[in-house]
Order: sequence, then C-alpha cells, then structure tokens
Amino acid sequence: MPSDVNARVLSAFLDYLRIEKALAPLSISAYTSDIGQFAAFLDERKRTLLTARRNDVREFLQRLFSHQVDGRSVGRKLSALRHLYRYLLLDKRIEHDPTLNIESPRQWKVLPKALARDEMEKTLAAPLAKGRSRNPASAALAIRDRAMLEVFYAGALRVSEMVSAKLEDLKLEAGYMLVRGKGDKERVVPLGKSAQDALREYLAQARPDLAKTKTGPRTSPLLFIARGARSLTRQRVWQMVGAASSASGRKASPHMLRHSCATHMVENGADLRTVQTILGHSDISTTQVYTHMALDRLRSVYRNHHPRAKQR
Repeated sequence: MPSDVNARVLSAFLDYLRIEKALAPLSISAYTSDIGQFAAFLDERKRTLLTARRNDVREFLQRLFSHQVDGRSVGRKLSALRHLYRYLLLDKRIEHDPTLNIESPRQWKVLPKALARDEMEKTLAAPLAKGRSRNPASAALAIRDRAMLEVFYAGALRVSEMVSAKLEDLKLEAGYMLVRGKGDKERVVPLGKSAQDALREYLAQARPDLAKTKTGPRTSPLLFIARGARSLTRQRVWQMVGAASSASGRKASPHMLRHSCATHMVENGADLRTVQTILGHSDISTTQVYTHMALDRLRSVYRNHHPRAKQR
C-alpha cells in the first residue's frame, strides 16, 4: 500500500535528520507536516514517495497555490521535498530526483479557478429556476440575473465593467457590446446567441418593470439596473453570482466566470490573441496562463479515461 511505503520512507528520513543533522524538534515537526502532506497527495494518485514524478511535485505545489497558500509556505514545502529526495538519492533508494528543475515559487503564476462546463450550465440556469414561479418583481430580477450571467460568461467581463455598462454600449443586433475596462480602455466583446436571447428577454420583459417607481418609470443610462432604476453595487453582483453558482455545488465569483469563459475557449482551440482581445489584457503573457489550465485539464482527462494511461 502506498501509505505504508510512505510512512516507512518518512520515518527513515526523520531518523536521519535527528541523528545525522541533529535538527531541533520544531524543525522535525515542520518536515513531518510538509512531507506528510505531499505523501497524502501521492496516496490519492496511488503513488509513493519513491515513485513520485516531477509532474506530481508541480501539481502538488499548484494545488497549494489554488488553496491560497502563500509563496513562502510553498517554498518551504518544496525545500523539504528537495532535502528528502537528496537523502533518497544518496541512500540509493531512487534514481531520479523529481524536484530537479522545479521553479522557485516566486516565478509561479497562480492558475485562476474556473467552473467546469456542466457547472457553468447549472449556474446559468439557476436564476430562472428559482425566480419564475414567484411574483412579477422576483421574476424580473431572475431574468436580469440570467442575462448578467450570460454576459459574464460570453464576454469575460469584470464585475466593475458589468455594473458600469451603458445601455448605449449594447449593439444587440450586431451581436456585440462595447466594454470600458482598466485604464478606461475600450474593447469590443462578442455576444453569443444565448447571451443575445437572454438580453432581449431582459430588455423587453424585466428592465421596464425594474425601472418602475411609485411616481412612474425612471430612466437610467445603465444597462443593468436594480429596482427603481437604481445602480447595482459590486457587492450585490457578487452575492447574485454566489447564489446562482451554489446550484452547481461550487461557490463562484464574477471573476471565476471570466476565467471560465477564457478557459473554455482555449480548451476548444481558440487562439491566445483572440482570447487576449476579449479579456482586454495588454500583455499576452497574462493570457498564456489559460494554456496551462487547458493542458492540466487535458492531462487529467487523459489520465482518467485512456485505457493505457495508468499502465506501467
């Protein structure tokens, strides 16, 4: 069993540290925790500390980053693994060090989180599933929220871009909208058929109801409005996205919808220049992170589904 092998390897390494290196108990505890965490990660993959590969080390560190572990802590864990594998090499228990040529954590880019496609579909469907059966005011909000989610996913908008989008910026018949991003830079964002249909329903059925007040309808230059034609706050949009995404089993943020759009486009073969233009990145190196996400997804699917992927 991998866990038994890992326990024996770790125990031998800790004895070496105590006797040969005379490390203090606090340092021994840190090595135990860091290497034990990697051993548990390998256990999930049916590997041991003796059979770990370079890709296992990289994906372990990437998982730490995705769980918001800071760079200093990740660097410490990588250092612990390097000491372990140096010891195993000297002891001739392994032939190759899987920590060789692993970049310093300071050079790593944290891969943004994205929803899977089925999770995205459940998130998009959530507002109408909850709001259709309620009163007209709730139905109007549900239609608006569905339209906002579709635009988030279609155009990879930031939350600030969503709440400040103007009605005049929407070119619905042409299938795009103008978005003013960071530094007041303007870009053109295409809208797919699903987003166009959701926007048409919102403009025809929901927005007029949301613009009503006791004294009559109010006007607003904004595309998406709250009741009484008031402006939407960033916090309200975050709450809406979080509530909708809970239907998928994951709590998402508006930025995750942006990342989901970019990730799914790259997975489907979109070129980076196009994705860069849609996202509004000034430097393509910022967009290249999505290539890594697509490759990680590719490896995961291959490992889980190819009949010979797990054979040795």
